[in-house]
Amino acid sequence: MTKMLEKNEAQMSEFEKLFLNSPSYSFKVADVVKGTIVKFDKAEILVDIGAKSEALLPFREVSKNDFEGENKLQVGDERDFLILKEENEEGIITLSLKRVSLAQNWTRLDEIRQSNETITAEISSLVKGGVVVDVMDLRGFVPSSQLRTGTPFEGLIGKTIDVKVIEADPKKNKLILSQRLALAEQREQIVEDVINQLEVEQEVEGQVVRIADFGAFIDINGVDGLLPISEISWQRIKHPSDVLQLGQSIKVIILKIDNELNRISLSLKRMGENPWTKIEGQFKEGQVVPGQVNKITSFGAFINIFPGVEALLPAAEMGEGQINPYNVLNVGDEIEVLIKRFTPQEHRIGLSFKDVEKAKAGKYIPESEARATFEEN
Repeated sequence: MTKMLEKNEAQMSEFEKLFLNSPSYSFKVADVVKGTIVKFDKAEILVDIGAKSEALLPFREVSKNDFEGENKLQVGDERDFLILKEENEEGIITLSLKRVSLAQNWTRLDEIRQSNETITAEISSLVKGGVVVDVMDLRGFVPSSQLRTGTPFEGLIGKTIDVKVIEADPKKNKLILSQRLALAEQREQIVEDVINQLEVEQEVEGQVVRIADFGAFIDINGVDGLLPISEISWQRIKHPSDVLQLGQSIKVIILKIDNELNRISLSLKRMGENPWTKIEGQFKEGQVVPGQVNKITSFGAFINIFPGVEALLPAAEMGEGQINPYNVLNVGDEIEVLIKRFTPQEHRIGLSFKDVEKAKAGKYIPESEARATFEEN
């Protein structure tokens, strides 16, 4: 009995020794490992990658080229394999052969991210919050906030854009890219040269690349200029998109160049004739004219009396006593107004609503005439 116990202890000691001396393996998803094909089965291939058990390579994870032609797989072949799934309960690891190149592309993309290189990507579709792009046989995502346009639109599909890699995580299948970072870098390189070739009041052609509430950004030879909403049209507009579309080509005039900040201000409305110049001689103080209510505020209303020309109707000129403009007028109302002050050179016209009937009866004397009569006497 004693001899048997001594023998078991010796065997156990030998087993523990072998176990402790066995190599330590660490196979993680997305790792690329070397392996040797040892057997073909009905739906899979057994591969020795140095793990405790032979790994499985499903036929669906073998590319067509590896099944056909002179280079088709054979027992004994040594190849690189991608770890598709870690060990299951039976200690079996699942491999992929066709995804090895993709894994190498993931590695390359992470290197590109670290070195801050710029690469090209093709926009394949629009999704909520951004666009999907094809890059190095992988699918990436460019959020709206990282798009030059700020908003995805159909015209982007099929376009090739320059991008920077923000995140490349093969385990999460997450590839996030930025067009704006790539453009910012390019802009730094060319902005001074482009601006030095521009002059104030010069007419230039550009493309609408971004629309915001306060205006639109126009690409002028690779540099974005700001077209404020007030410089888009002589007519009042609610939003730049009422007039402009992303990707649209337009001609604009350069209003201002800031060489210190490398900024350009543009005007679209000044490409046409100034309506304030056209109305000189057409209107005068004391005249009653038709108009349409464009906007109402707490202090009055803006009345359109000529295409592109708005005049102010103060609340005090709407009636007697305390007037709330919102209780008197509605946007779109067509009314008659009296011109009380007319200075088109300053883009200012003052109106009255309460003195219209008085003027029609010939009982209203314009302030300028009253002042002239007083000075004569």
